[in-house]
Amino acid sequence: MKGIVFNLLEEVVIRHQGEDAWDALLEGAGLDGAYTSLGSYPDEHMYRLVGAASEALGMPPFDVLRWFGREAMPSLALRYPAYFSTHDSTRSFVLSVNSIIHPEVRKIYPGADVPTFGFRDEPDGSLHMTYRSPRRLCALAQGFIEGAAIHFNETLDFEHLDCMHRGDPECRCRITFHDKRPS
Repeated sequence: MKGIVFNLLEEVVIRHQGEDAWDALLEGAGLDGAYTSLGSYPDEHMYRLVGAASEALGMPPFDVLRWFGREAMPSLALRYPAYFSTHDSTRSFVLSVNSIIHPEVRKIYPGADVPTFGFRDEPDGSLHMTYRSPRRLCALAQGFIEGAAIHFNETLDFEHLDCMHRGDPECRCRITFHDKRPS
């Protein structure tokens, strides 16, 4: 996993809980925390950090990853404004992941192993999304999408129809987008 993901986790934890919380998380996970954005690190490091956070907060790992994704979105928007500026909605932004965002991620972070998404518009206006990744970080993807909705001042409903964590071969989700929130 690329170091940028660990850098984002560190930023989110420090912003919400302080540096001592980040240090405690590293200690609980048995890690030194020296992550450079371009470096590659074992996926196990993320799983251990999420596990330590889950234990410290009394939250399931799924909820920790979802929170992280949601709270990391402001940092991503500041670091990579070009990914956001060409979109005026969460739907448009989400649909750009495979064709624009992930190819750019691979250019910036050579060797990045990104998940595969599939999208299909549903007759009711919702978006059907499939998620495939051996990392099984669908909760992080959900959090990123929820964070994007906050960024675009929108609300959405996110439903897991199938999930790899329940033994399914891939995650299938329904995302229902709502109107902009009142300012």
